[in-house]
Amino acid sequence: MKIKFLDLHAQYLSIKAEIDFAIESIIKDSAYIGGKHVKQFEENFAKYQDADFCIGVGNGTDALEISLEALDLPKGSEVIVPANSFIASAEAITRSGFKIIFCDAYQDDYTINIEDVKKRITNKTSAIIAVHLYGHPCNMDPLIELAKKYHLRIIEDCAQAHGSMYKGKKVGTIGDIGCFSFYPGKNLGAYGDGGAILTNNQILEKKCRMIANHGRIAKYDHEFEGRNSRLDSLQAAILNVKLKYLDAWIDHRQQVADTYFDVLHNSSDIILPVKQTWVKQAYHLFVVRHSKRDNLRNVLENSGIQTGIHYPIALPKLKAFLYLNQDKEDGFCWTEDVKLLSLPIGEHIIIPELKSILEEIFY
Repeated sequence: MKIKFLDLHAQYLSIKAEIDFAIESIIKDSAYIGGKHVKQFEENFAKYQDADFCIGVGNGTDALEISLEALDLPKGSEVIVPANSFIASAEAITRSGFKIIFCDAYQDDYTINIEDVKKRITNKTSAIIAVHLYGHPCNMDPLIELAKKYHLRIIEDCAQAHGSMYKGKKVGTIGDIGCFSFYPGKNLGAYGDGGAILTNNQILEKKCRMIANHGRIAKYDHEFEGRNSRLDSLQAAILNVKLKYLDAWIDHRQQVADTYFDVLHNSSDIILPVKQTWVKQAYHLFVVRHSKRDNLRNVLENSGIQTGIHYPIALPKLKAFLYLNQDKEDGFCWTEDVKLLSLPIGEHIIIPELKSILEEIFY
């Protein structure tokens, strides 16, 4: 038996009739950009995430860049971002004309390290990007306190956290603005690229929408130079179907996570992730640490369990960011010595079969 790391085809088959109908409707209407399907998804996703406004955009990276621009931060100012994340969390900063300041992440829940953030705030700091990594929300209250104290803006990177909750609140509306990706492998994934921006601020909503659509609201009435970043109707229609199933899929991911905890908690070699008491963890990824990660990965894959590695190189150590000279700083725990391994998690996994394989390997 083989347990896939991700099985998007199986997911499609489970909702095939609805997806096919949605796609056929778009083709029949020939309404490929904008229109009722995008508007409907924006309204539905805003409601799901308890946000006042949702702006569909081309992808998650665009969502970050548009948000940074809309916040009107001082050009050249510093934006703090965790060293353990996907590159988009950081490259959006420099591509928007700001300076990256990397900070550490906690080694238990993998989110932004508040104590390290405090050390890196200067009179040039203008914003913090809080990455809700692997589906686990950051500890937002201390970040909000720092933002108030130092007059900073908070951008929530929710690319891996659709449906996650912090102290009963959905992520994406706790800070100033929230950014989502609908890359196909996400808990809520499109059949191509897609993204969204959430906010409760009407001024930010209008500015983000205009930036994403060539600096305009009305056709041909361009008030400033914007860009072209729109969620297309086809992806919106697909996401509208999938959104109805997201909570059930997250529930299943939590059951898979519980299975990992049940079977692996006595293993002296594996360090399991911590789920803080104040979160609803969406488990986009289930990440463990092991000193002999590569050996473990081979054992699991030889037994039919596919795995992944997120992320093998800390952002400051990437070739793309060596010019920042933050790669040799003392105090970063995120080095190549931290052996992370992502185990398969998703609605495609049959839990009894997974448990049987894990018990066979570890006992």
